[in-house]
Amino acid sequence: MDYGRIDAYVLQLVERSTPERTAWNLEKLREGKKASWNYIDGCMLTALMEMTRITGDDRYAAFAERCVDFFVRDDGSIRTFRPEDHNLDDINEGRVLFAIYERTGREKYRLAADGLARQLEGYPRTVEGNFWHKAIYPNQVWLDGLYMAQPFRALYEKHFGAGDYSDIVRQIRTVHERMRDPKTGLYYHGYDASRAAFWADKQTGCSQNFWLRSLGWFAVALADLVDILPAGEERQELAAVFTELMAAVSRYADDDTGMYWQVPDQPGRAGNYLETSGSAMMAYAMLKGARLGVLGREYAARGQKTFDGIMEKYLTFTDTGLDLGGICLVAGLGPENNRRRDGSYEYYISEPVVANDAKGVAPFVLAYTEVKRLTA
Repeated sequence: MDYGRIDAYVLQLVERSTPERTAWNLEKLREGKKASWNYIDGCMLTALMEMTRITGDDRYAAFAERCVDFFVRDDGSIRTFRPEDHNLDDINEGRVLFAIYERTGREKYRLAADGLARQLEGYPRTVEGNFWHKAIYPNQVWLDGLYMAQPFRALYEKHFGAGDYSDIVRQIRTVHERMRDPKTGLYYHGYDASRAAFWADKQTGCSQNFWLRSLGWFAVALADLVDILPAGEERQELAAVFTELMAAVSRYADDDTGMYWQVPDQPGRAGNYLETSGSAMMAYAMLKGARLGVLGREYAARGQKTFDGIMEKYLTFTDTGLDLGGICLVAGLGPENNRRRDGSYEYYISEPVVANDAKGVAPFVLAYTEVKRLTA
């Protein structure tokens, strides 16, 4: 595999982007929306910071800093951030604040992190104590939201807090208890503690299918959390959940490519396809977990096979550079006025499949940084 061309691909995306208009945020580009503080760009900025960390090339981190500087005012308030939305997605971009604060020493980035942490203190919770995914999704826990909020919280506790990770671990524990299917070891996309959502099973509260990218968000959250938390019982508990999940997921890998299916437990079913973003997340989680010593060394080989499979199947050369295809643009559950998003198999395979969107590019780049560490 010619990994070297990936550096040029990422730089190409950076050079085509500004803080007001990023080349990888296809949802904004397609809808003609103005730039905002959002998880899609946040995922990519996290990947860019890792690229600088592993390559030493400052251009990646410099662009991430430009983006965050554009949104964070001197008093730490964040342009376009709407606290009343109680939207876990909007916490995600805050992850880069810690590295950029260390890089620059500018107090506004610490103030912004303080503000996001305070917002989370007031977020609505389910009866079990888990954050609602968004205000428009009352009583609902989505796997996506664990990645959006919990690594930020852990980083805040590590850098600026008292090192109290107990609530993070409790929320993961509840997801393990409520959303894991004991037969497959996989986790359902969503859970409604009230059982009121139209897509929720009236007995379990869970949605009816597994969605690859939601599993990927959860896997990446766990990989990052075991990296952030100090040694001890809480880290061990998360490591056990992570190890169990990776063992379950790996059974569904495609034999030829090492990739995973959009609906992972139904390989080969009509309409199902090998999907890039969730596969890249699994590759990253397995590679990182093996590097940290949480997963066995065989997972490094599995993760690299998945990464290579993505390159072989979906990374193509064009006149202007490279394209990364096979990315599900978006998927969700509800709300009430959007009953098409019902968690059915037919729904998950109906969403658009695109190229070069950050929800696929960012985890692909993160997996690449782990491959570089492995092959260095």
